[in-house]
Amino acid sequence: MKSERNAAMIMMTAAMIGLVLANSPFGEPLLDAIAFKLNLELIGIQITVGHVVSDLFLAVFFFVAGLELKYELKSGTLSSPKKAMVPVIAASAGVIVPSAIYAYLNWGTDGIIGWPIPAATDIAFALGVLAIFGRGMPSAARIFLLALAIFDDLIAISIIAIFYTTKLDPAWLIASAVVAAAFRYAETSKFANKWLVRAVFGLVLWYTIYQSGVHATVAGVILGILIPAVRAHTVMNKVQPATNFFILPIFAFTAVAVVMPTMAGDSHPVFFGIFFGLAIGKVVGISIAAVIANQLLAQKHRLPLTVLDFIPLGLLAGIGFTVSLLIAHLAFIDDRELYAQATLGILLGSFVAMSLGGAALWFRGRWHLSRKKKKAKPARSKTRSAK
Repeated sequence: MKSERNAAMIMMTAAMIGLVLANSPFGEPLLDAIAFKLNLELIGIQITVGHVVSDLFLAVFFFVAGLELKYELKSGTLSSPKKAMVPVIAASAGVIVPSAIYAYLNWGTDGIIGWPIPAATDIAFALGVLAIFGRGMPSAARIFLLALAIFDDLIAISIIAIFYTTKLDPAWLIASAVVAAAFRYAETSKFANKWLVRAVFGLVLWYTIYQSGVHATVAGVILGILIPAVRAHTVMNKVQPATNFFILPIFAFTAVAVVMPTMAGDSHPVFFGIFFGLAIGKVVGISIAAVIANQLLAQKHRLPLTVLDFIPLGLLAGIGFTVSLLIAHLAFIDDRELYAQATLGILLGSFVAMSLGGAALWFRGRWHLSRKKKKAKPARSKTRSAK
């Protein structure tokens, strides 16, 4: 149940089922169920079933991602600050280049407000495709993509908070900081039931961040990073089966349960800006920035990845889906036609990025495997001659 490849296959299957059902005769009742509003006004929450999955359940996945990132930053591949800057710089370029492509194609039109839509990376889908097609790739490839996607999503969530959130509440942000500090103290203290502490503080932190107006999945990353690195793997191993075989399939099913839109007229620059931003802008920005940042480091600090490794990973970062759809909804909430153009651009751009990224990973993974076999042959022959 801890196999990432098995989890990724189940997640992709759930996503395909969600897309097919949403565009079938069962689509309307399915979408109505996902959009059903839960009556939680007593505690100040107005949330749908779909948002429970994308905001609350997915925060648990981000918790696991935060744990892994904390371990890698503390004692793993990214433990050197210089190495850690490579995915940060790549993530920044992966936001700037697609947004610039979109802005160039939509300058002076009503669609310019959607400039951040192609900036987002869907971390769950990107890591899923890597798990399926990335056999043979160096372990540093997954760590780079994980860090890249987390930083990318944090930038996208910050953009949402600054440009699309009208109800940002500083008081709730301060409350979130207090809860996070209290959790860190409780985590380092000698409480008997650590899991009860994590569950209680996790829900409270999620609630305060939700009320602040910031995307609530940030709570998962914060909790994961606040747990001491020595416990990261133990906690991760306990939570991973639940995220792999429950949370991610449900998330994939609801995230891709989108009706393929029909557009009234010709394709709008909104569609082209998003499509080219995700399918081309991401890989161009990330690959160039990652190669330059890695080459500027001394040999001992470099990630063991080349441009031919960064290109497939940059393609995977073009899988937008959830956060891109969220930004599109916020940007074009009052314009159905532009929202339809944006949705189609996100779906097609993400599918192209996923397909090209998966194919490039497969070929590059085979190259790495053949190289390992060639290195192993001389070692075997030396052993036989010694015997």
